[in-house]
Amino acid sequence: MILRNLGEFNLISRISKGMKLSGKVIKGIGDDAAVIKHTKNSYLLFSCDMLLEDRHFKRSSGGYLIGKKALSVNVSDIAAMGGVPEYCVVSLGVPGSLRAKYVDDIYKGIKAVARKFKIDLVGGDTISSKKIIIDIAVLGKVEKKNLALRSDARPGDWIFITGSLGGSLKGRHLDFTPRLKEARFLVNNFKVNAMIDVSDGLLADLGHILEESKKGADIYERCVPVSRDAKDFDSAVRDGEDFELVFTVSKREGGRLIKKWPFKTRLSRIGEICRDKGLYIIRENEKKEKIRPVGYRHF
Repeated sequence: MILRNLGEFNLISRISKGMKLSGKVIKGIGDDAAVIKHTKNSYLLFSCDMLLEDRHFKRSSGGYLIGKKALSVNVSDIAAMGGVPEYCVVSLGVPGSLRAKYVDDIYKGIKAVARKFKIDLVGGDTISSKKIIIDIAVLGKVEKKNLALRSDARPGDWIFITGSLGGSLKGRHLDFTPRLKEARFLVNNFKVNAMIDVSDGLLADLGHILEESKKGADIYERCVPVSRDAKDFDSAVRDGEDFELVFTVSKREGGRLIKKWPFKTRLSRIGEICRDKGLYIIRENEKKEKIRPVGYRHF
């Protein structure tokens, strides 16, 4: 079978079969970051993301924004686990014909994000490649009581999302602020049952929560915050690279959250977790439509 037919997540399942982990690993493959034993009260979080020219960015976007995105996507992953990023290493592949200033600009973007979120850049690697490739690994930390996984959504939970969705390719996918402050506020003040960041699209990423939690969901079309840059609703929930947080809390916690939300960042309640499996959209005409949780595909 060729990879295009297998698909990204079937490939991940194929790779991970038979992989034995030590007792130090709390959570391996299958979440926004790996979770590793650390101290009595905290876990380590370990995540990496790879960006490829002409797939995740265009060279014409400039080195600074490309570098900014490269680290920001990792910060977003750590935020989705409820944690704080602390250290990173950067592996960079670039053509030998690329101007040195362009590489300087990539690192200026990376360093700007590192300063903003107090991350130490502690190493990495460089190679020659036909296209620009950036792979950043981040090590973070989360208090045990604050750890948010994809796997504990519960029937009756309200589903929330930060910000708005869609149209990210008009530039927001390169220049966004990871929702770290919002995530830390959530886990420090509320019982978050499940959380993920939107990288592959709302439907696909909410689908990961449903799959890991073995639950279903109803989503209300009229409640989903669609960006003015989005083509339409259906593209907004599929295109991805929004890097917003999708999370579930109990109805009681949700009521408190709506009253106490302190940020300018928009917060929207978009649906509810159901006991029966399946993802449904309640259209604006009240018609209930079962929908596949698909979004951006890497193959």
